[in-house]
Amino acid sequence: MAKDKKLVEQITSMEEDFAQWYTDVVKKAELVDYSSVRGCMVYRPYGYAIWENIQRELDRRFKETGVENVYMPMFIPEGLLQKEKDHVEGFAPEVAWVTQGGFEPLQERLCVRPTSETLFCDLYSKIVQSHRDLPKLYNQWCSVVRWEKTTRPFLRSMEFLWQEGHTAHATAAEAQERTIQMLNIYADFCEKYLAIPMIKGKKTDKEKFAGAEETYTIEALMHDGKALQSGTSHNFGDGFAKAFDIKYTDKDNTLQYVHQTSWGMSTRIIGAIIMVHGDNSGLVLPPKVAPTQAMVIPIAQHKEGVLEKAEELRAALAAAGIRVKTDASDKGPGFKFAEQEMRGIPVRVEIGPKDLENGTCTIVRRDTREKYEVTFDKVSEKALEILDKMQHAMLEKARAHRDSHIFDAHDYDELKDIAENRPGFIRAMWCGSLECEMKIKDDLAVSSRCMPFEQESISDVCVCCGKPAKKLVYWGKAY
Repeated sequence: MAKDKKLVEQITSMEEDFAQWYTDVVKKAELVDYSSVRGCMVYRPYGYAIWENIQRELDRRFKETGVENVYMPMFIPEGLLQKEKDHVEGFAPEVAWVTQGGFEPLQERLCVRPTSETLFCDLYSKIVQSHRDLPKLYNQWCSVVRWEKTTRPFLRSMEFLWQEGHTAHATAAEAQERTIQMLNIYADFCEKYLAIPMIKGKKTDKEKFAGAEETYTIEALMHDGKALQSGTSHNFGDGFAKAFDIKYTDKDNTLQYVHQTSWGMSTRIIGAIIMVHGDNSGLVLPPKVAPTQAMVIPIAQHKEGVLEKAEELRAALAAAGIRVKTDASDKGPGFKFAEQEMRGIPVRVEIGPKDLENGTCTIVRRDTREKYEVTFDKVSEKALEILDKMQHAMLEKARAHRDSHIFDAHDYDELKDIAENRPGFIRAMWCGSLECEMKIKDDLAVSSRCMPFEQESISDVCVCCGKPAKKLVYWGKAY
């Protein structure tokens, strides 16, 4: 049992130091490791398996809406990047440049892609001529590089994995419809698959994507009360089309510019899963995204029949469609239990000599640690029931936590008090001025997260300047 305690004691409690708890969990659960390149991560098999499950489900949802996958180069010529002024200015501080190939200096610098708008625009300018060519609904799964000053696994790294969708449409209305459609796909995926409830809304002009007309976001609340931007969808209008001369001939034989969108979700969503659901024993993974949903753990496995029955149970669970493994290593049962909890495996199935005599096994649910004694013939049925209940309960728990950490501020003193003493989202009215937005950020270290779609008036005046209010805004400290 000393080993079991040691495994858990290696995790700093989240109440003591949430940031260190997060780092400990990421490392001890073997999700990633640090590489010899500053700010870059090694995705270990377990961490990458979570991303594969996310990727698989999102890809399925994208394709249901007609999206096709492509792959673009990782290098962007400087001249191409310079075509859209706002876009290049927005990314300039984060760009990594290639200046030499082999022993020869390059005639033109190459940017290592921080995002691929310019590459898609270059392609669309060549392949779109007629209204019959539209819409173009493309997505790519890739990595991007942004030269971050400070990094943290999953949340912010120099190179990270993501998907970026880029679409071209004949009309502004079609582009807007696609922008909102993809945001809703993200929000629904996070809620139903990751058990993370989201706040949906529009970013302020200050916070919108470089080169976009409008940016929409889904915002999640972590256990420590900080927000995490979890996915974004951008309406570019025809700005990029004009910069890259992307025109098509409409049904009246008139040249028109296309209207474009872009949308993305990255591996930072794994950080959200950790920080929304984890506890002081490690990860707690929603069953739908867990690489291993059940772990069969034989107890006193040297005794006759134990390993054989463990394999029978594993096979039965697998036949029921459950992702299951057996831990038949020579570690002690207590250590195996602690390891299963550390890795957030939703259920474990315990089988030992006494269980063989009784014709039962024990199923333990990870999030609540509830135990169920189940006959062998009912193990799959009960495990499926527990997984379903756990998925639902995790969402409800996360929603209750989020809702209990949303506070309304009616004046600046109240805003200041909440920002300093009550972690969470702050709802407050805003006049729409950049000056007020910056004052709140500089004074209180909270940023505008979004203007929610469900607008309401909790006051007639701006929380900062007292002038007539225009929008309800969610504010908060964020990762």
